[in-house]
Amino acid sequence: MSESSSTRLSVFKTYKLYVGGKFPRSESGRVYEVTAKTSSGGKGKWLANAPLSSRKDARDAVVAARKAFGGWSGATAYNRGQILYRVAEMLEGRREQFVREVGEAEGLSKSKAAAVVDAAIDRWVWYAGWTDKIGQLVGGANPVAGPYLNLSTAEPTGVVTVVAPQDSSFLGLISVIAPVIATGNTAVVIASEKSPLPALSLGEVLATSDLPGGVVNILSGKAAEMGPHLASHQDVNAIDLAGAGAELAKELEIAAADNLKRVLRPQSVDDWTADPGTARMTPFLETKTVWHPTGSLGAGGSSY
Repeated sequence: MSESSSTRLSVFKTYKLYVGGKFPRSESGRVYEVTAKTSSGGKGKWLANAPLSSRKDARDAVVAARKAFGGWSGATAYNRGQILYRVAEMLEGRREQFVREVGEAEGLSKSKAAAVVDAAIDRWVWYAGWTDKIGQLVGGANPVAGPYLNLSTAEPTGVVTVVAPQDSSFLGLISVIAPVIATGNTAVVIASEKSPLPALSLGEVLATSDLPGGVVNILSGKAAEMGPHLASHQDVNAIDLAGAGAELAKELEIAAADNLKRVLRPQSVDDWTADPGTARMTPFLETKTVWHPTGSLGAGGSSY
C-alpha cells in the first residue's frame, strides 16, 4: 500500500445540543468557535464549532423538561438513585475522553485533568446516594397538640434553569446539575460559554444511560442571550445562577420575580472538590404538609 493511500483524513466531532433526549443543531443554524485554553490562559488551538443556541432552542428545552417532569418526579427516589449511578458508570467508561476535553477546556495537564474528572464522577455517585435520603433530612412527623398528626414531605419544585459555572467546565457543571435532578426536578442547562464541549459530551452520556429524555437539556451559547428568556419563562419554576456574573445575575433575578421563581444566587466557590453538603439540593424542594386525624383513646382522651 502506498504512503498516500494509507493516509486518512481526521474525522472531526460535530457537537450538538441535547434537548428532549435528542441531538438537534441550533434552529438558528448559528455556531461559534471554541478554542483550547493554554497554560498562560490565552487562546489556543481550534477545537470545534459549538452550536450558538437561540431563544427558540431555550423554549424547546423548557417544553421537553416540563414533559419529562411528571415521570421523573413520580419515579421512586430509589429508582432515581439507580439511574444516576448508571450515569456515573457511563462516565467512568468514557473517562479518557473527558480527561482530554477537560484538559483542553481548562488548560490543565493530563494528570490534573484526570483528577478533576475523577472528582466529577465521584460527585455524581455522591448525589446518587442522596436521592432516597434527602427526604428524611428535610421532612418528618411534626408534634401537634391534638387528636391528629401531620407529616411534612419534600417534593421537587419543577423545571429548573441552571447557568453552569464558567471556569469549571465539568466538575462545576456536574456539581450544579446532579443535585437538581437527584431531588426529582428537571433541568435546562446553559453550559459554560467559553468551554461548552465537556457539557455537550455529557449529553451523549446521559442519552446512553437510563435517564429519560428531557430530564436534562443542555444548551451551548451565550447566557446573556438565553438567560433573560428562561428567567422570565412562565413554565420555569426555579433558576440557579451559579455561572452568572454580577450584572447578569441581577437582571435574571429581577426577571425571575415575575412568576415568583425560586432563585439560588451565585455563590463564590474556590474549590469545587470540597464537600458540597446539601446546600444545592434543598433550594429546589418544596415542603408539603398533610394533616391526619388520629382519634382519642381511653377516658382520659389521650391520643396516639
